[in-house]
Amino acid sequence: MTVDEMARSAQLEVRTAADHLDAEVTGGYACDLLSAVMANAREGNVWVTWHTHPNIVAVAVAARLSAIVLVAGRQPEEATAVKAEAEGVPVLVSKFHAFETVARLHDMGISGAR
Repeated sequence: MTVDEMARSAQLEVRTAADHLDAEVTGGYACDLLSAVMANAREGNVWVTWHTHPNIVAVAVAARLSAIVLVAGRQPEEATAVKAEAEGVPVLVSKFHAFETVARLHDMGISGAR
């Protein structure tokens, strides 16, 4: 499944890097501890988080993630959006809280990082 297919199916709003939605989603990781994401997320995973600050983009780039999903309607900070556009990292917004967002992604066949 691509980031674009995931976004459409899960009702996610694309906020940045709309021209990079063809990346393959290899799984998912949900966490708000940046060091845990760096240690445990796998290349191509989509990351579900509450954080909106620019450091999330650096983590996504370093971990080679396919996209970042912000929960509960949270929007990326302006500096985050600028950095994500520059780095080609899709930032998507879910209107649902984290638990429901992860459940929806799992129901679509996106499994946790292994």
